[in-house]
Amino acid sequence: METQSPFEQFDELRIDSAAKTFLAEAAKWTTFLAILGYIGIGFMVLAAIFMMTLGASMSSYNSMMPLGGGMMFSLIYLAMAALYFFPINYLYKFASNMKSALRTNNQAELTKAFEYLKSHYKFIGILTIILFAVYILAVLGIMVTGFSNMR
Repeated sequence: METQSPFEQFDELRIDSAAKTFLAEAAKWTTFLAILGYIGIGFMVLAAIFMMTLGASMSSYNSMMPLGGGMMFSLIYLAMAALYFFPINYLYKFASNMKSALRTNNQAELTKAFEYLKSHYKFIGILTIILFAVYILAVLGIMVTGFSNMR
């Protein structure tokens, strides 16, 4: 009698009705969150445009900053909106593919949905690592600057 390893038992996972219900509900909430994310991106772009126009009109009054404060902040907001677009888009694609896969019992769409979910979490994970590194560098920079100013 041949025994299977624990990992070989999962070659063909089955999704039962309870799992389908949970995945369908998760897809609905994911769609909701993705739509809110797209709306947030829209507000960020509108804020960037507002700051750009306000900064352009105020640049004649204050020439201290080379690009003007409004222009610099609008570029930061546009960069943040562009960066925020990718995980939100992955989330939306996960939700739409998951809904379609559950509706049509299509294994390829289910696999694609999980691929988008993986991409979403991978992007968020890498972004988190980068932000932690920036925070650590900022704290170290502040400490070095503070110690050098104490002399």
